[in-house]
Amino acid sequence: MKKKVTEPKTLLIESFHAAVAAADPLRIVPRHLPQPPKGRTLVVGAGKAAASMAKAVEDHWPEKAPLSGLVITRYRHGLPTRRIRVVEAGHPVPDESGEAAAREILEEVKRLGPDDLVLALVSGGGSSLLSLPAPGITMADLKAVTRKLLACGASIQEMNTVRKHLSLIQGGRLAAASRAPVLALVISDVTGDDPTHIASGPFAPDPTTYDDALAILKDYRIDPPPTVLDHLKRGQAGDIAETPKPGDPAFARVENRVIATAHASLVAAGEYFRRHRIPVAILGDSVTGEAREVAQVYAALVREVRSYAHPWQPPVALLSGGETTVTVRGSGRGGRNCEFLLALTLELGGLPGVHALACDTDGIDGTEENAGATCGPDSLERARALGLEAKACLADNDGYTFFERLGDLVTTGPTRTNVNDYRAILIL
Repeated sequence: MKKKVTEPKTLLIESFHAAVAAADPLRIVPRHLPQPPKGRTLVVGAGKAAASMAKAVEDHWPEKAPLSGLVITRYRHGLPTRRIRVVEAGHPVPDESGEAAAREILEEVKRLGPDDLVLALVSGGGSSLLSLPAPGITMADLKAVTRKLLACGASIQEMNTVRKHLSLIQGGRLAAASRAPVLALVISDVTGDDPTHIASGPFAPDPTTYDDALAILKDYRIDPPPTVLDHLKRGQAGDIAETPKPGDPAFARVENRVIATAHASLVAAGEYFRRHRIPVAILGDSVTGEAREVAQVYAALVREVRSYAHPWQPPVALLSGGETTVTVRGSGRGGRNCEFLLALTLELGGLPGVHALACDTDGIDGTEENAGATCGPDSLERARALGLEAKACLADNDGYTFFERLGDLVTTGPTRTNVNDYRAILIL
């Protein structure tokens, strides 16, 4: 009997599911839980994985050991919990719900003593969700500068440098507010997996400065609200205290433990492909840059493999992670994964035997309901039959419409984890 051959699109989507499963908090968190302290345990946290992380803690925490807390997650990312309250708030633009919850978290942490424990659950998305503006800065001000940072093409590290210096809670300030020991379990959504950049590092030392924040706004020609500019300049002048730096005594009682990474998810996806007898090349978990430019580089690599069997011989799956950026110039729909994939589709021009997927592991590409999309050698031909002009869609940042019309969006709903983007190019 002839063995059934799995379709390329199915292989790609199932590899994505394998990558997401490798970062599932319900599987990962339990093995990292500490013994209950002498006093009480306060669970706090923020991010797209916060609710599933909280549930994992509840499911494995001793019933007789004191446990309470509050975590903040994105709207529609909540889960029912019993002992840890889950609040939903705005992402990627912060809102008043997150502000109120962040204020409550800060006050609860301040109440703890040396015999207690802060169990912090930190994941990607926490920068906007755990937003508590510094005095003199309103939530409206913070929303305005966040929108400009999102649209200008700044990296997540650059965005977080600015946000840390507008916050009462990020950039290590929450760690400094605690007299209790802190164990922060961290799911990384940033290249390099440095806790200072994940959710803007509420429990990690911050090596950046007010000078850095002002330089970023200048480099991207962002005109912030007057209150924001005034605050940063006062910090630059030394009138406002800097964020806690590496070596600060506050971090002697803090452990930041990264428990899930993009690289581990790429390895899991690679194992999936190998089970289907497809060799794998992992190109790295820290790919950054403009989505269109990254697509150009990948297309050149694909052509080398497809035409000359170099540096790998087909069949092969090229896997990568990281976070590209998009400088928004059009008025279309779609996030960085659809942008990358549409640019790749154009660059490949229908090259035979090449299929690809680009998805965000949190299940949300930008602000849409899809995780990303897939493409194949017939994508451009099918688009032309529908009257779709791929170049026009890309110029308008409208990758969502392009792949929606083709029926090639990948929709998972919220995965309640986040180890950044997953890209797979299958060369047959």
